Amino acid sequence: MRQRRLLVQVAVAAVLLGLVALLVNNLAVNLIRTGLGLGFGWLGRPAGFALAETALPYAPSDSYLWALTIGWLNSLKVIAAGLVLATGLGVAAGAARGSNNRLLRSLAGSYVALIRQIPLLLQLLFWYFVAFLGLPSVPIGGLIRLSNQGIQLLGLNLSVEFCAVLVGLTVFTGASIAEIVRGGINAVPRGQWEAFRSLGLGEGLGLCRIVLPQALPAILPALTSQYLNLAKNSTLAIAVGYADLYAVSDTTITQTGRAIEGFLLLLLSFLLLNLLISGGMAAFNRAVLDRLNRSR
Repeated sequence: MRQRRLLVQVAVAAVLLGLVALLVNNLAVNLIRTGLGLGFGWLGRPAGFALAETALPYAPSDSYLWALTIGWLNSLKVIAAGLVLATGLGVAAGAARGSNNRLLRSLAGSYVALIRQIPLLLQLLFWYFVAFLGLPSVPIGGLIRLSNQGIQLLGLNLSVEFCAVLVGLTVFTGASIAEIVRGGINAVPRGQWEAFRSLGLGEGLGLCRIVLPQALPAILPALTSQYLNLAKNSTLAIAVGYADLYAVSDTTITQTGRAIEGFLLLLLSFLLLNLLISGGMAAFNRAVLDRLNRSR
């Protein structure tokens, strides 16, 4: 039996090595056919295209490398904001699905059921073309100003493209997080609910201080997957013209013809981002488990 398992492992490793060798061979053949070779010297050449949204100063005379950096920062901006807002929306909707209030429970259930049935791309197009491009120019309380050119919020100018992507990712991912939170809450023994009620704690306070901390170990693994999905789904921002890393890479590849190098940089960038998210969530998960173990 042990020899059989060893043979299976060797066979699987041989197949994987064969696939890697095939991919490397195809890469070498394609590079020979194009006559370009593999190089990254083009990153220092002027990009020659403008970007509608920049986190740092940028001009078309700047290099391709700087253009890709700006796209990377734009991606980080929408992903970071999306993670925070989607988490808040998902936790609220997930908690509402277990509420004793029938109206609140129905609204949360309808939101989750509807949003999860509509592809994200269609939702992004809806938020961009229907919701934000149709906004009238209206000031709200002196702190917020809405218009089809963007939203001014507390001194920040948010473009229509950024707002459409952010809202789309938040609403779409929040629906999935709501189901994860609901499942985690249901995994907590009902005796915990009765315990905080017997102490005179309200439903909201008991949920935040007693139930949710115990539900976190069941929530965090699936929540990590949703965070990674949000980061990958952000590449759909190209559909509404938001200048994220994928959009800038697409323009760069079109102009330079360096498809292989461009996709390698794109792959490594998202690999790094996903590793950061996974590592951060793993550290948070360990901290939660350690705290629960100490409290017992």
